[in-house]
Amino acid sequence: MLELASRSVLLTGLGKILTSFSPITLILITTLTIFLITYNRRRARLVKLIEKIPGPAALPFLGNSVEMQVDHDELFMRISGMQKLWGNRYGLNRTWNCTSPYVMFFKPETVEPILNSIKYVDKSQDYDYLHAWLGTGLLTSFGKKWHTRRKILTPAFHFKILDDFIDVFNEQSVILANKLDKELNSNSFNIFPYVTLCTLDIICETAMGRSIHAQDNSESEYVKAVYGIGSIIQERQMKIWLQFDSIFKLTKNYKLHQKYVEILHGFSYKVIRERKAEIQAQKEKNNNNNNNDNNNNEYDLYDDLGKKKRLAFLDLLIEASKNDTVLSNDDIREEVDTFMFEGHDTTSAAISWTLFLLGERPDVQEKVYQELYEIFGDDKERPATMKNLLDMRYLECCIKEALRLFPSVPMMARSIDEDIQVGPYTVPAGTTAIILTYMLHRNPDVFPYPEQYNPDNFLPENCVGRHPFAYIPFSAGPRNCIGQKFAILEEKCVLSTILRKYKIEAVDRREDLTLLGELILRPKDGLRVKITRRE
Repeated sequence: MLELASRSVLLTGLGKILTSFSPITLILITTLTIFLITYNRRRARLVKLIEKIPGPAALPFLGNSVEMQVDHDELFMRISGMQKLWGNRYGLNRTWNCTSPYVMFFKPETVEPILNSIKYVDKSQDYDYLHAWLGTGLLTSFGKKWHTRRKILTPAFHFKILDDFIDVFNEQSVILANKLDKELNSNSFNIFPYVTLCTLDIICETAMGRSIHAQDNSESEYVKAVYGIGSIIQERQMKIWLQFDSIFKLTKNYKLHQKYVEILHGFSYKVIRERKAEIQAQKEKNNNNNNNDNNNNEYDLYDDLGKKKRLAFLDLLIEASKNDTVLSNDDIREEVDTFMFEGHDTTSAAISWTLFLLGERPDVQEKVYQELYEIFGDDKERPATMKNLLDMRYLECCIKEALRLFPSVPMMARSIDEDIQVGPYTVPAGTTAIILTYMLHRNPDVFPYPEQYNPDNFLPENCVGRHPFAYIPFSAGPRNCIGQKFAILEEKCVLSTILRKYKIEAVDRREDLTLLGELILRPKDGLRVKITRRE
């Protein structure tokens, strides 16, 4: 009786409290209560499913974040090592970043359902730190915007358009080769900075139609801004406390970050305005001439001598903008900056690693040179044509094998918005999927000697029957890299120009290198090589 009386008093008191609220307040309280109950149930389900996946023990709230607060080289080793400690035949393991679950995938059979599905094309929140610089361009956009941008930009990478860029590849490659002359008497030097400045010049001229002369002025404001903002973004991704905007804004790096963004955006907007003005002037000139036989496209530009200027990605974006009705200046700037970000670091890493690995294997390097000799003969100066580049089939195998061992992007992150079933495990919605390209490419079931540099892995006869997702240096599926043909052509041009002129010898041993698995896979202390002139 006492218990019933107490319950009655409680309900009466609760009833009086509830009746004291307005109807709107009651609706809000009810909605919030339902939300919290639903969230807790979903959260409990997520935790239960994630904990079934093999992985390290995690602390409450902090997860595994404490053990991840280490230098970038140590972090990459730990992430890669997880596959050896907790990997299984289903090709996945898990970790917690505070209360956020991350699942690592490293086998082609488990990677394919993610990369090959339109359901999982959205990048994870780890890419949000790029928004200040890149906005939501092709790399970072999602949903309808990504689909629209991809459709607009795909024609920009047609082979006929890429042919216009071969001259830029050749010119900048020659500058690089000449810059290397001063290292002929060096016992060793770091090849990475030389190549990076070259690829920065290439992407700036092909993306914007402007040269920043990075190879002649590595101290330029723009070059420093590109390197500086990349470093800050990487630091934010790694350090938990910097991921909070309120804390990041209190640091000295925030002021630097804003300065770099201002420089980068200022340059892009300036070039866009100038290019639009040039195009408008050309259109008016064509109209004034009133020449019906004029076959010139209204977007073609000419210098003072009447020579047609090279096409740039920017020109294609301006044309696609349809006088700002499809793409605004902000939209164009997002895509140009995305090309700049994605188009220099990735290619410079691929070129540098290929040179280093060829320097370790003089027998392979000689086979490459013989192929180049068949194409160019003794001529070390003749510019490469598109046909020449397409004929460099063995060099392409060497590049692909370098990208297998050292993929420019060592890991990719996707948001999982629907459950995925992997063998006995359910990867629940709300998880971040990490595709470990670096470990995926070292699968001994696909590549029998995974640590050996063997370009024969990519001879046509050795690729037959290989799982299509066993090798994905440019990602795969609907969100694969739109510029992979551009990248391979550029890499062939730069490498062939160097290898026709110099013999490369690796000074560092691969086992002594420390890798930084950041936005781009790079060696912590560079790649030391030695060069001698080919006679």
